[in-house]
Amino acid sequence: MSDVVPIKLVCLDLAGTTVGDIAMVERAFAEAIATQGIVPGTGAYARAMVHVHRSRGCPKIDVFRGIFPGNEAQAQAANLTFERSYEGAIERAGLVPMPGVLEVLDKLRGTGIKLALITGFSRTTLSRVLSVLGWHDKIDLAISPEDAGGRGRPWPDMVLHAVLRLGVDDVRQVAVVGDSESDMLCGKRAGASIVAGVMTGVHSRERLLKGGATHILDSIADFPGLILLGETQAPSSAG
Repeated sequence: MSDVVPIKLVCLDLAGTTVGDIAMVERAFAEAIATQGIVPGTGAYARAMVHVHRSRGCPKIDVFRGIFPGNEAQAQAANLTFERSYEGAIERAGLVPMPGVLEVLDKLRGTGIKLALITGFSRTTLSRVLSVLGWHDKIDLAISPEDAGGRGRPWPDMVLHAVLRLGVDDVRQVAVVGDSESDMLCGKRAGASIVAGVMTGVHSRERLLKGGATHILDSIADFPGLILLGETQAPSSAG
């Protein structure tokens, strides 16, 4: 581990980083906007889904507020449909961890590193996800935007909430791992010394670097080697 900034806390994203549920999330978004009259095959639908892609990692309600600007009731209605659709999907089909992620969690916790899951899901949806995954004994904290005062990514609040809750002394002892530009912005703004973008999700290497990634990894499976070796200098690519 790095002699300069030993990592004490790792903040991990869910969809696209530790869990392979991107298709479920996108279907839930599509169903949600369809209930508000935006249906496949229309220009409005195409524009809405582009916004969904660009906004990955952000709180879901904020995504809908971007699709339905100035109409809070419509945004809230779409968000409720999204939650019901996504939660129903994971109850029926379950969730599949990314390859190697369970070994990653065990290896990191075995070295005394604290683990926090951070997500754009609501607290209710996050609780359902944790119940389906059964990871309660593998992580130290799971944070939704509501837990951090309501601001999710790209703001730094959820990472800083984890720092405070888990008693980390210095934000430089934090590593953030995610697959979206908003994940990278969140980690950068929080002052994390490692902000690692993984290529298993929705955004390109260029988008991740634009957001402030210090490292680009093929997958979450490459992450333990990064922080245990303390490779904290420049953006790089594993594998």
